[in-house]
Amino acid sequence: MSNTSFAVLTKARAKFGKRLTEKDYTGLLACQSVAEVMSYLKSYTHYSAALRDINERDVHRGRLEAMLRQNLFYEFDSLCRYDSSVSSGFSQYVIETIEVEQIIRFLILLNSNSTEKFIYQFPAYFSKHTEIDIDRLANAKNYEEFLKVLSDSPFYEILKSCSPDEKGRLHISEIENKLYDFVFANLLNIIKKNTKGRERQELTSFFLTINDYNIFSRILRLKKYYNLSPDAIKSNLLLKYSDISPKAIDMMCRAESSAEVFSIMQSTHNGKLIDKIGYVYASDISPRVKYRLARKNMHFSNNPSVVMLSYMFISEIELMNVVSLIEGVRYKLDTKLIQSLLIY
Repeated sequence: MSNTSFAVLTKARAKFGKRLTEKDYTGLLACQSVAEVMSYLKSYTHYSAALRDINERDVHRGRLEAMLRQNLFYEFDSLCRYDSSVSSGFSQYVIETIEVEQIIRFLILLNSNSTEKFIYQFPAYFSKHTEIDIDRLANAKNYEEFLKVLSDSPFYEILKSCSPDEKGRLHISEIENKLYDFVFANLLNIIKKNTKGRERQELTSFFLTINDYNIFSRILRLKKYYNLSPDAIKSNLLLKYSDISPKAIDMMCRAESSAEVFSIMQSTHNGKLIDKIGYVYASDISPRVKYRLARKNMHFSNNPSVVMLSYMFISEIELMNVVSLIEGVRYKLDTKLIQSLLIY
């Protein structure tokens, strides 16, 4: 292992050791206001440096969340500065993922004629890390203007093929699927080109398992909220990057109930993880599986790229926990309900 690779491994594991503990979550759950949550994070956790200049008595929930997301992004950027064999590819993956999130958010607003809200929710820190002209995008009033802004983007050809229908409506789910297909293909190509042996096997297995659970969750969601046909559901899945057999996919898409989808998924190799995690809602399953796999990698993998990526997934989930705590405290939800949403 090179010195730079060892540095990545050591740094990621050191950061992992500073994550929020059960004691921290107990303290945060006892907070009675967003200001108290902020004060605890500043005083007792690894978020203290990121929140040093923020006054907890004046902070707005939205700003606090934005600060924590910015901290997570820069933390990942810091890890990627080490000369890991695939770190630049992971950095590209994170940037492309955020770009897709923002593109989809803009298109949802465009569908509802509410694009004026876009700029107010955009993560300002990200402007320096994307080649998309955010100001021009925020001022686009229709899909044609939107495409002009994205004309130099790697996503342009995909977006060009997804014009509004005769009623002027965009099929957001279809666009989202195509964009993430592009991002995922780039990532796996980077893994294939820059890794080999055990490292490639661990990374590929990690991402395919995560995608399998994303497919499972997406099938449940599309059935419940959109009542799509089996073929329509299948067209909205990233099937090229899955270990689930085509037969099992087809059966889940044609299932008559959520219980049947669960039963089919649990019969697959990766689906057996469902029995090993505790969850309250079906939407919890995918992040809980990701967290379980990432924790396992942190303890047992000796590949720096696997450990680095696993740490970042754990950090993302920890941020989800903090956001859930902030929202729960803000709306005075029952402590037990808030706790049931946390993954740790």
